[in-house]
Amino acid sequence: MSSRLAELLTSASVEVSSSGNQLQELAGRFAAGTNVSITFLPGDNYRHNLETAAALRRAAFNPVPHVAAREMPSREALNDFLVRARREADVRRVVLVAGDVAAAKGPFKSSRDVAASGLIEAHGITTVSVAGYPEGHPYLEGAHAFEALAAWRDWGASSGVRVDVVTQFCFEAAPILNFMGELQTRGIDLPVNVGLAGPATLATLTKFGLRCGVGNSMRALRGQIGRFGRLLTDNGPDDVVRGLLAAPQAATAPISGFHLFPFGGLRKSAEWLRNFGLEMQVAATRMASQNAAQNP
Repeated sequence: MSSRLAELLTSASVEVSSSGNQLQELAGRFAAGTNVSITFLPGDNYRHNLETAAALRRAAFNPVPHVAAREMPSREALNDFLVRARREADVRRVVLVAGDVAAAKGPFKSSRDVAASGLIEAHGITTVSVAGYPEGHPYLEGAHAFEALAAWRDWGASSGVRVDVVTQFCFEAAPILNFMGELQTRGIDLPVNVGLAGPATLATLTKFGLRCGVGNSMRALRGQIGRFGRLLTDNGPDDVVRGLLAAPQAATAPISGFHLFPFGGLRKSAEWLRNFGLEMQVAATRMASQNAAQNP
């Protein structure tokens, strides 16, 4: 079992919407300094997202707003967003996404267009997270997806901005391990934050899995439906994490953190993190005792 990964899990980042209604759920459940991503849903006003970011900073969390390229109506709007994010919420890290709308509202058709603007580095953003898809993406063929990540690696090197990958969630470890193996084979040395579907009912996980285009690992979820016998049983990412913990260290070397998608709510995600962390501590203590007994 990898103690490094178990330690990284205890500081997993988490996600909230821009509504701000989830801020009270964060307090007392997640540690101060936790990275909290702020999603940018279709129709969101970036000024509202900035208010959420500022509220997170005041509550001692580290706000990480999504920048949805196609939602930005102009270069001036993007500039205003970044200026105010730095000034009002001390934002130093953002997640760049294309946005869930078909047509761009302004000049930015993709997250790469935002990067090419030069505004990210100009405003002191030090880290950019981009999406990775262990089970593929409906609009990106496998080879093109890795070519895009290689381009992000090169942009990071030229701009001086740290680039990392946040993966789409899966319901088993194998696609994640295969994805990281392909990154290593292609020489794409980007750190990987593994996305985890937080505990929720199997019905909820199935809904989000289908909406997000999760592929073959949906079979693992269906198997769990058969195992538990009903759709309303809460299910956490235990099997995914155990699969990663059991993998060879070389296979999991790119992992730099974990990110929780709290489909069942922040309270459930926090409880899962705490309980699973205790389980891992007990397992590590047991393993250490066994090793000591075998090697007196």
